[in-house]
Amino acid sequence: MKILVTGGAGFIGSHVSDALLDAGHEVHVMDNFAGGRRENVPSKAVLHELDIRSREAAAICSSERFDVMYHLAAQMDVRRSVADPAFDADVNIVGFLSLMEAARGSLKKIVFSSTGGAIYGEPDYAPQDERHPVRPISPYGIAKLATEKYLYFYNQVYGLDYVALRYGNVFGPRQNPHGEAGVVAIFAERMLRGEDVWINGSGSQTRDYVFVDDVVGANMSALTYDGTGVFNIGTGIETDVNFLFRTIRDLTNADIPERHADPKPGEQMRSVLGCKLALDHLDWRPLVSIEAGLKNTVGWFSEQLDEVKA
Repeated sequence: MKILVTGGAGFIGSHVSDALLDAGHEVHVMDNFAGGRRENVPSKAVLHELDIRSREAAAICSSERFDVMYHLAAQMDVRRSVADPAFDADVNIVGFLSLMEAARGSLKKIVFSSTGGAIYGEPDYAPQDERHPVRPISPYGIAKLATEKYLYFYNQVYGLDYVALRYGNVFGPRQNPHGEAGVVAIFAERMLRGEDVWINGSGSQTRDYVFVDDVVGANMSALTYDGTGVFNIGTGIETDVNFLFRTIRDLTNADIPERHADPKPGEQMRSVLGCKLALDHLDWRPLVSIEAGLKNTVGWFSEQLDEVKA
């Protein structure tokens, strides 16, 4: 199949692009490198260095006649979305709609990277399944939910199949440790460099950390799924920040104390996803433990640091 991966130079998108190429598909990557890295783009992929909001991006979607679109491109900084909701909506909603309108004449399926924690908010019950009330409190989470609703519209009106994957906290190799990055990437790089690390608040706040290889597996299952739906992609296991700090410190042999800073205002304290629907419909389950994933991730960051030193 001919597949477009928006945000294909990013952390998750580049891994998905690799897997699609390995499966024999023709892969086109669209990325403006605002957050992605050029070295992440697979050599066998066709690169379109474009902003998804541009006329040129829409023209590519119209002329190339893609069979499937994996939509991962996003303004992903939650704090920026709060500071500038209009910019967030312009990228995450208007940009998406521009591509959809241009591509819907040929598309057969859309696989959308959504979010678990930012959509559900603090849990009424745990783990949070897909029936849990959705209460996004950031424009970023609101945009993800709005995109899911637009996908339902395109399905009902134009018959386009879609799969929306609500991720837990994804971590692994290639994650950018700067900006609005995951705590695993931040801790790993700073500890390997011997720099100070601070834990926000008590460190007892929990998330559902899912390794990137498992997320790629869910994306590949979505491609062959004969249906439409929204699925949580996580582990069903809560892990707190203190555990991450201590485990990564052991893996890096870092000689740094455990220090706590003031908590982030309004930070969610719990998030853990129930993933039975993904098991039942996508035949997907997480295979990589948090310990194995952290070891793999620290190893990758260590290799990157060694290359820089060399």
